[in-house]
Amino acid sequence: MTTQTDPLLQVLDAYAAAVLTKDVAAFAALYDADVHLFDMWGSWSMQGIAAWRDMASGWFASLGDERVVVSSQQAQSTQLGDLAIGHAILTFTAIAADGSKLRSLDNRLTVALRRNDDGWKIIHEHTSAPIEHASMKAVLQYPAGG
Repeated sequence: MTTQTDPLLQVLDAYAAAVLTKDVAAFAALYDADVHLFDMWGSWSMQGIAAWRDMASGWFASLGDERVVVSSQQAQSTQLGDLAIGHAILTFTAIAADGSKLRSLDNRLTVALRRNDDGWKIIHEHTSAPIEHASMKAVLQYPAGG
């Protein structure tokens, strides 16, 4: 685990490690049992850890031999007692078994965290991407220079 004191950076480090190793249990452990998610892919929203664990299981299984490297930029958070809210730009890069880069995409992340006896847990997560007006398609590449 990281030595970061910022709860958002702690969670992002653990998230990246869980995704890279396709560890569903470690991934799910980052979230509160009653988490509410506005994910960018597939469904409008999800409620509860069981639904989110199922999503992660399906995602990781769909990768086959590929792995996904998650990196973040512009991560910022504000903490008040046992609550924190943060945001970041995440990049998901698919890597082939031979180590070559296959594809990548970026998305915006906003999370609300609550500290409990098990540490910081995500209680709400919202991912998004801007929509290009003319085409109505999501913009999945963060512009250089942001």
